[in-house]
Amino acid sequence: MRRRLIQSTLAVVLVVIGVFGVSLVIVETRTISTSAQEKVDSEAQRLASIVDSRLLASGTVDAKVLRDQVAQERYAVIRIPGKPDIEVGPRPAGDVIEGEAKGEEGETVIVQEPRSSVTREVGRTLLIIGLVALLAVIAAVLLAIRQANKLASPLTDLAETAERLGSGDPRPRHKRYGVPELDRVADVLDSSAERIARMLTAERRLAADASHQLRTPLTALSMRLEEITLTDDPDTVKEEATIALTQVERLTDVVERLLTNSRDPRTGSAVTFDLDEVIQQQLAEWRPAYRSAGRAIVSSGKRHLTAVGTPGAVAQVLAALIENSLMHGGGTVALRTRVTGNQSVIEVTDEGPGVPADLGARIFERAISGRNSTGIGLAVARDLAEADGGRLEMLQTQPPVFALFLSRTHLKKAAEEEAAEQTVR
Repeated sequence: MRRRLIQSTLAVVLVVIGVFGVSLVIVETRTISTSAQEKVDSEAQRLASIVDSRLLASGTVDAKVLRDQVAQERYAVIRIPGKPDIEVGPRPAGDVIEGEAKGEEGETVIVQEPRSSVTREVGRTLLIIGLVALLAVIAAVLLAIRQANKLASPLTDLAETAERLGSGDPRPRHKRYGVPELDRVADVLDSSAERIARMLTAERRLAADASHQLRTPLTALSMRLEEITLTDDPDTVKEEATIALTQVERLTDVVERLLTNSRDPRTGSAVTFDLDEVIQQQLAEWRPAYRSAGRAIVSSGKRHLTAVGTPGAVAQVLAALIENSLMHGGGTVALRTRVTGNQSVIEVTDEGPGVPADLGARIFERAISGRNSTGIGLAVARDLAEADGGRLEMLQTQPPVFALFLSRTHLKKAAEEEAAEQTVR
């Protein structure tokens, strides 16, 4: 590209020099020739006037008198009727420029100048024009190189940026070049880099969330299946198989929920459901694990509460809180339900040491954990709660109390009821 820009610029300059330079040479050559002829004619007229004056004053004219009146490179001949010709200066050889004038006394004055003087003047003019043309070509080449670098370097940078995007490095460069078209391309590449970065982040987050959220349910499911293989009681097999199928359905719901949140965290499929069913389901799933750890899990509070949300997402939030208490807490874990305003609240607490003070404000951030864990569970639980319009908070650090707040009515229905009340008023 650089070579093409330089060649095209140089070609344009050469064409301009060719067109205007040749015209200028022709004009200057004619001007110099015309000027030389006019000077010779003027010299002849001047000598004729001098000869007339001498003839009228003394009647005689000689070469000695006229020698100082003729330029050094010129040759003059004065022809007076009845007298010999008077020659002044060396006779030029070759082609000459000649001027002739007649005096009032009948004399004829001829002035000659070698045409080589005109040729020398034309040569000097051509040399000056050539030097100017050479300077113009050099300036054009330097300008073309500068412009080529100004255009080619940004294109090289943009190509490197595009190559980085293709190799999986989506960092935007935010570099601009002062050329509107190139800056527009840079804007598009930076926007694409930011979108790709968000997509990669979402993909990695989805993988981490799925790994974390599916690990415990799959472990519980495998335990159920092992119990089925170790028993010959048909009733026990049927009961465990039913629970296993329920867990499979919940796992399916978890996967769909994670995929939905990865595409658009604001998308929800909220319905009105019975909290007691979700709580009892969690108690049934987690009691074997707590029994193995020598601990207990119980529920209390107000019964027959309803909430608006996704049952599978709420179950995942509770599972994350219960698992967190199993791993980091101690003693009995209690699930308490209550009502505050237009919200149903589920509190999860245990008798453990609680959350360290330095982690209290950051407990829901990703990669934040008080022990050797991933630090993902509570962050995912908070995202799941917020996706359905609820919220997850830590009400107390020691002993730890986590509270899940869920709306008891649909937001759209609540808005309609409020609008109806205002209409009545």
